[in-house]
Amino acid sequence: MKIVPTSIKILILSVFLLIQNNYSQEVKNSDETNECLSCHTELHPGIVASWNDSRHSMITTGQAMKNASLEKRVSSTIIDSSLQNVTVGCYECHSLNADKHKDSFEHNGYKLHVIVTPNDCATCHEVEVKQYSNNLMSHAYSNLVDNSLYQELIKSVNNSYCYSNNKLSIGKADSLTEYESCLYCHGTKVEVTGFVTKETDFGEYIFPVLDGWPNQGVGRVNPDESLGSCTSCHPRHDFSIETARKPYTCSECHKGPDVPAYKVYEVSKHGNIFKSKSEEFKFSNVPWKLGKDFTAPTCATCHASLIVSPDNSVIAERTHQFNDRLSWRLFGVPYAHPHPISANLNNIINSEGLPIATELNGEPVTKFLISKEEQQIRNVKMKNICNNCHSSEWVDNHFTRLDNTIKKTNEITYESTKMIMDFWKNGYVEGLPQGKNPFDEEVEREWTSVWLFYANSTRFASAMAGGGDYGVFADGRYQSTEQLYKLIERLKFYNKLFNKK
Repeated sequence: MKIVPTSIKILILSVFLLIQNNYSQEVKNSDETNECLSCHTELHPGIVASWNDSRHSMITTGQAMKNASLEKRVSSTIIDSSLQNVTVGCYECHSLNADKHKDSFEHNGYKLHVIVTPNDCATCHEVEVKQYSNNLMSHAYSNLVDNSLYQELIKSVNNSYCYSNNKLSIGKADSLTEYESCLYCHGTKVEVTGFVTKETDFGEYIFPVLDGWPNQGVGRVNPDESLGSCTSCHPRHDFSIETARKPYTCSECHKGPDVPAYKVYEVSKHGNIFKSKSEEFKFSNVPWKLGKDFTAPTCATCHASLIVSPDNSVIAERTHQFNDRLSWRLFGVPYAHPHPISANLNNIINSEGLPIATELNGEPVTKFLISKEEQQIRNVKMKNICNNCHSSEWVDNHFTRLDNTIKKTNEITYESTKMIMDFWKNGYVEGLPQGKNPFDEEVEREWTSVWLFYANSTRFASAMAGGGDYGVFADGRYQSTEQLYKLIERLKFYNKLFNKK
């Protein structure tokens, strides 16, 4: 039997005590959270298990605030002293700002609310919440629901249909369909419609009745009137930064064919490396070291995360605005254009009174969009990330190709728009000039497919340094031009039928 020297025993014991002190000192739940857990461990073991695995359950905000700046995960400089010496538990989140929550209710002597909102998360993550408020995603609900043109498209997709007397007509909207359709990602408006008494395993309790719930859409309108849902990317109740950094999270909404970012990523060289090497990546580290913690970008690398070099030089600051490294809004409605100045798009209107950021010929409505100078600033931010793995020539040529793709896809969109305008002008179908829905005729759908699906797919394939066939035959240039052929042949047929030249 080998005898361990006393000096080594003392060293091991000292290290153990140091670790124990660092991780157990003052790390305790509040009495209120322990009371929550006493019931919900039995009622919702999955929720409790997720929380137990979270960083929130293992550290106090007071300890988190003492981390070095690059390692810090909380951005608020002032946090109430009552929260600093306990874990971030059930009570700490579900009781915050209770008076501002219309979904607050009395529960076992406490005033709690169902939905934890960005305003609640701002208690510890003030900077991130402020950045997110400048993000297009935070206004995704109103940018969709309050846009009359989008509403016509949604109506033609989601509403009921009726075939009668050789005619197909669009029926009424259905809120439940809306909630699991476009608003699944854009977010619902969650409203308290009353309160109901329910019999539970622990007796009768009163709960709020919530319309538009459940939902974790990025632009959700919450009962405290805040916008957004942090759980879109950081799923409750572990709120993992690892989950948020993996592309599967973004794929929930960015799958396509209108925004096929994840499909393009999957087949790109970056996606190929991710699938081959991601088991070696350290997704939870803060800061995130390029070349050490990961060797190929994910969505978060380019759009959100704090990225540093192996010597801790900052490559990109953490951001929750997501477009402050992007100069172009690739999502064409119907044209790609510089990013809007404001995340709230409700005031955007072109010269024809349409709520879009371009004219129908593709010309940008510049007063609503960032300047060329701001585009350049954002390009520099993105290029700085690319330059850490690629040569400057590689990066510059990539951005040159992207600019060309944007130009060419906008040109194809314009040619298809000229044709659909001839359909409307000649009265072959009824659309914008007649004040009618521009998306409820077959030729209008063919026109819409040019820019909503195929031009967008082509642009994403170019922007994400790969995607291969997504820019050509898999929902790319081939399909765009195919729609042009369909439109021109239909137009020729109608012109001949009605003796038009």
